Amino acid sequence: VAMGIRGTEVAKDAADIILLDDEFSSIVHGIEQGRLSSENLQKSIAYTLCSKVPQCVPNFMELLGIPLALNVSQVLAIDIGTDIWTAIAYAWQPKESALMERKPRHPSLEKIVNGGVLVYAYAYMGLMQMACCWYFYFQAPGIWNNLGKSEFTPEEAHTNKVASTMYYYTLVVGQIAAAMATTTYHESLLKYLAPNVKLNICIGMEVIFAMLIIFEPTSQGIFMTTGLTAKQLLMPWMTFVAISCVEEIRKSFARKAVHAREVVLQNFLVREVAPQNPLTQRLLGA
Repeated sequence: VAMGIRGTEVAKDAADIILLDDEFSSIVHGIEQGRLSSENLQKSIAYTLCSKVPQCVPNFMELLGIPLALNVSQVLAIDIGTDIWTAIAYAWQPKESALMERKPRHPSLEKIVNGGVLVYAYAYMGLMQMACCWYFYFQAPGIWNNLGKSEFTPEEAHTNKVASTMYYYTLVVGQIAAAMATTTYHESLLKYLAPNVKLNICIGMEVIFAMLIIFEPTSQGIFMTTGLTAKQLLMPWMTFVAISCVEEIRKSFARKAVHAREVVLQNFLVREVAPQNPLTQRLLGA
């Protein structure tokens, strides 16, 4: 480590780290920023992947006779019209309170996109979103009568549009819930709240964009949507409540697991290390 102001050129050339302000605390701040950037990138990727399961499954369900729940234009509206901007907003996400307490990520053994991220996005958040999407899809009046049909009357085609619009809108709400949930690993949102103003603006824009797609006549023709009633617009927000509640429960168990590991480690140090090292014993006692 070399000083940027008082250090010699020889010391700077030989050093791995140069402190531009000659403050050793800058090392901690630098590590903190590195961890924050890494975590925010991982959270952004996890959020982006959450919607992929409910986007893909409707195409396979159509083979079983269920009218297409999400068409290509609606998928693009989510991926390009809303998700991409929300994902970018994670770059300004403030740190969690336990950021520096977590063990460092091994750059070679623990990748940004690892098994945990994929399980979270596909097998956990994605499945919750998909279950909610299909539930509200089948809340469209008359959609059950259209199952197994290949040709539809104008009234039945309108019913399919209502169901498809419900599926699309529920997925938008589900992605809003995912955006809020993925801002923290373990910390409760009741404590962390929503400090990222840019992310909050993007979430608001998601709702506005979805309203345009659902109600604006030209957009209805492009995205194959139709207007919804006030009840149909409110019901999918149960998805946000459900996912948020499940996430709070998961994070609560995660915090308890972290605390339990800390207790086990503390007990191990007291029983095994402290008796052999007087200095460690005094530090633990302090």
